Amino acid sequence: MAQKILSRIDEHGNATVILNRSEAHNAFDPEMVEELTEHLRRLEADLTVRAVVLLGAGRSFCAGADIGHMKESATYSHRQNFRLAQQSARMFHTLNSLGKPTIACVHGAVRGGGVGLVAACDIAIASRDATFRLSEVKLGIIPAMISPYVIAAIGERMARRYMLSGEEFDAAEAARIGLVHDVVQGDELNTAIERMLAQLQTSGPMAVAAIKALIPVSARAQIDDAVVDETARRIAAIRATPEAQEGLSAFLEKRRPSWVEPPAPDRGKRTR
Repeated sequence: MAQKILSRIDEHGNATVILNRSEAHNAFDPEMVEELTEHLRRLEADLTVRAVVLLGAGRSFCAGADIGHMKESATYSHRQNFRLAQQSARMFHTLNSLGKPTIACVHGAVRGGGVGLVAACDIAIASRDATFRLSEVKLGIIPAMISPYVIAAIGERMARRYMLSGEEFDAAEAARIGLVHDVVQGDELNTAIERMLAQLQTSGPMAVAAIKALIPVSARAQIDDAVVDETARRIAAIRATPEAQEGLSAFLEKRRPSWVEPPAPDRGKRTR
């Protein structure tokens, strides 16, 4: 049986994770959920990994949850049903909270939970052919597990429209509402991903992880004395680290910091 998730790491520490169920438009079933979660956890623990790109094999990025399995789950006990839902919820949380920067490389159809995967990534770059739909409402269900990430990406007002209507929208609209950051021609998608990876390679790895932990805390907080003190505590702690000292010294000495590789003539191509 073919693996439903593939991953590889290049010589620069950039990992590519591929949703590999193209015959089902990369719709995820319980096995695929478990595999993706495990791959992400391994990449989290691998200190050589600097960034993670998520993409879909074939014509689609991801069609969301497997509809056949969801229908079958109605016959399960409440305990079984809840356990499977928990596994999916933890998959999204693992992706969202990964200590490495994540990039969604988006093409083709993006439906339901696929929209959640895009929203859970730090950066999303889409080809112009990408189409999006929060389609759960059309099936009589709700986008519960993906709602924290989608609402954080597009805001409550846009979530009301697209979660309630279930209407399809294109890549330009996805960029307008904040679901994706950039939209490019299909043949430029790999190049756009490589450019972003090159930018991330020049960012301090510890600083990246600290920023990822900081953003949700600051986003949820009212700006009071406790928040002011917490932000001061975080910068005081991070600037005393060896990485910060190296970065500051490199700037003052007009050189590359130790984590930045010399320019390479060819960074290779990503294929779907």
